[in-house]
Amino acid sequence: MIRSLLIANRGEIARRIIRSCRELGIVTVAVHSDADADAPHVREADTAVRLPGDAPADTYLRGDLLTKAALAAGADAVHPGYGFLSEDPAFAQAVRDAGLLWVGPPPAAMQAMASKTRAKRLLRDAGVPLLDSLDPDRITPADLPVLIKAAAGGGGRGMRVVREAPTLPAELTSARAEAASAFGDGEVFVEPYVEGARHVEVQVLADAHGTVWSLGTRDCSLQRRHQKVIEEAPAPGLADELRRLLEESAVNAARAIGYEGAGTVEFLVSSAGRAYFLEMNTRLQVEHPVTEEVHGLDLVALQLRVAEGQPLDPEPPSPRGHAVEARLYAEDPGRGWQPQAGVMHRLDLPGLRVDSGIVDGDLIGVHYDPLLAKVIAWAPTRAEALRRLAHGLERARIHGPATNRDLLVRALRHPEFEAGRMDTGFLERHLDDLTTADADGIAPAALAAALADASDRPATVAGRLGGWRNVPSQPQIKTYRAPDGTEHEVRYRLTRDGIVAEGNLRPLRATPDQVVLEVDGIRRQFDVARHGDRIYVDSSLGSYTLTPRSRFPDPTARTEPGSLLAPMPGTVVRLADVAVGDPVQAGQPLLWLEAMKMEHRVVAPTAGVLTALHAAEGRQVEVGALLAVVAAEAEEPA
Repeated sequence: MIRSLLIANRGEIARRIIRSCRELGIVTVAVHSDADADAPHVREADTAVRLPGDAPADTYLRGDLLTKAALAAGADAVHPGYGFLSEDPAFAQAVRDAGLLWVGPPPAAMQAMASKTRAKRLLRDAGVPLLDSLDPDRITPADLPVLIKAAAGGGGRGMRVVREAPTLPAELTSARAEAASAFGDGEVFVEPYVEGARHVEVQVLADAHGTVWSLGTRDCSLQRRHQKVIEEAPAPGLADELRRLLEESAVNAARAIGYEGAGTVEFLVSSAGRAYFLEMNTRLQVEHPVTEEVHGLDLVALQLRVAEGQPLDPEPPSPRGHAVEARLYAEDPGRGWQPQAGVMHRLDLPGLRVDSGIVDGDLIGVHYDPLLAKVIAWAPTRAEALRRLAHGLERARIHGPATNRDLLVRALRHPEFEAGRMDTGFLERHLDDLTTADADGIAPAALAAALADASDRPATVAGRLGGWRNVPSQPQIKTYRAPDGTEHEVRYRLTRDGIVAEGNLRPLRATPDQVVLEVDGIRRQFDVARHGDRIYVDSSLGSYTLTPRSRFPDPTARTEPGSLLAPMPGTVVRLADVAVGDPVQAGQPLLWLEAMKMEHRVVAPTAGVLTALHAAEGRQVEVGALLAVVAAEAEEPA
């Protein structure tokens, strides 16, 4: 029996494991980097062990430190969660060698699936449908498009779609570099890219007594940068024969490698209904909650029981209803999915299951994944589950860094997605529509911000704005800047009869935290919160983050033309083969920044000459730091 468990992870999954351990009466041991010293998972665990440093390479990726921490804390077992070392067979073996119980599959099974190229060779004999790999040196235009993939790891790292033959060598070099940086293994392979395919996976759970459960399918097709954003169970619209093939193939794959514990077998399903094996994740998946909701199970608790040697029932519980999960990220989808950092002042998602690694007041840093929360809805039908999730996200109060919340709501309500017509290119194909700001709500939100601010003054009595004079006053004018850089001017007058605003807006009531307006004859309530220089306005018309514009511009904010500023805090991981004085083309990559487990290209804004390069590999930079300067080419005289 496990009495004390070390959780070799952080954030949301660490808190999720703690929750199950409490139900089972298991003592929990957390580990933490210096950046996570006061993180929720540390506060909620029974004990905690410090891992000196901030970067994952110095902390959560140090198997030796994690094993020592488990022994020092008197733990019986180690649960790796997902990410970090969860699929590292050497770490699993080291845990076992230390006399500890490993909550996961046998190291040999992990090793069999650790390389996607080796996994393909092994599973071909088990009858699992596969895509054949291609020789990069023999790819012709007829083979395009192709997909470059890292043999080790996942999460979209080291993955590239190539549609033009001349770009293949450069993309291979880039993919190898990213794979080596992310996984310590630069091996990549190439396979045909299946256009319009869905990403469908099967959850399996196996014990040490020969029982292997298939817990149905999940659709994970809505992805950005080959990373999942919305997942659901069961996968909609699959023919019964295809569903049986997927589940049988997943069970065969698990049996072929002597698997134990929770795992996921992933497939591509073409528009013609053909399935191809992608990979097997030898760990719990981020999206496991949708399977839990549909089957009424606690997969973490089952992992622990299987690790203790307990047998599974001969058959799993029958599925019921439908569940959908959305990943709420601190990122700006309209700006190349740039990750965002800062304080999360409030995160409130009422009426939904929320698995999160943060609480109000936490700092969202740059060292780890930008995932803020997984938000899950269950209902008897798919349509009801989608409606519940979209409505809950829309009502949420999210005050802090920019998030992908609006994109999630629009995607869940998109006619194609509602009809079950989605593929892995869905978000890219509809990105403009999904990220276009709603212009109808910004004007009343800005007026609400202005009136809430004005109502906080002594002249305000019982929610009514004072300040009226016998002499007609000039209009009150305030300007607010939205996150996309647009500015919105607010004008209103204080009269004997109350506040008069321009256009279709009629103020009815204002307090520092709530404003009621009549918008086109409809009464609407606006909740207003201020944190620092940002104002958060939430209503049925949407949620807006506004910054009052100063009347006096900051002279230090000016930079010379062609300056490339760091779009986010991060680490410079690579520099392009260019030097000061070299000509560059518009859009040419000059360097790569890594932030929140993603790489971001910084490109030349225009054709010209590189006149300054302030970046260096390994250097940490803050947002707005000057990285390089490109002097634009002089225009030819007419």
